[in-house]
Amino acid sequence: MPSPDFSAPDFSGIALVLLAAGKASRFGADKLAAQLIDRPVARHAADMLAALPFVHRFAIVREQTPPLPGCTCLPLDPPDAPQSRSLATGVAAARRVGAQAVLVALADMPLIPASHIAALVSAFDGDRIASRDAAGTPMPPALFGARHFAALEVLLGDRGAGALLRDAPFVTLPPGTGHDIDTPDDLSRAARQLGQGD
Repeated sequence: MPSPDFSAPDFSGIALVLLAAGKASRFGADKLAAQLIDRPVARHAADMLAALPFVHRFAIVREQTPPLPGCTCLPLDPPDAPQSRSLATGVAAARRVGAQAVLVALADMPLIPASHIAALVSAFDGDRIASRDAAGTPMPPALFGARHFAALEVLLGDRGAGALLRDAPFVTLPPGTGHDIDTPDDLSRAARQLGQGD
């Protein structure tokens, strides 16, 4: 089989849904507003995604979420609702603007490179595709075609769309980029990794 051509990903019809309303219960403070090198954690993901030509950009936020320039910010209602509600809010917004697919990303994953998002979009066949870490765990960022919107809008709890990604095609994340920020130690590790990239 020929290798996929990642040179010209087609972003037409794809809406970005950035989940940026996490409660940060393990972090001990608002992790998305925590400073990571030169900006808040959430800005790293948002700024990376801002460089890509999504048709629409939605961020699901709480009052404590730092400003995310370039995104249409939608409040999570109620503010303490689980991740599934954030996802449903973003997908519903994408449906309203006629998006044919959504790219779901997490604001607490600041190390994902734009090249990985481009690879996902290039390999997307209109159905769904996940990221995977070195251990083979499917995770966001992930793409879902419109046929999955209804299922995404009725998910419950904090488990997100994992069940829909178990047997999905995937693109492996570059080493060390799939970590999310759940604890202060995670923040320190991310700072070290970003510092090494300078």
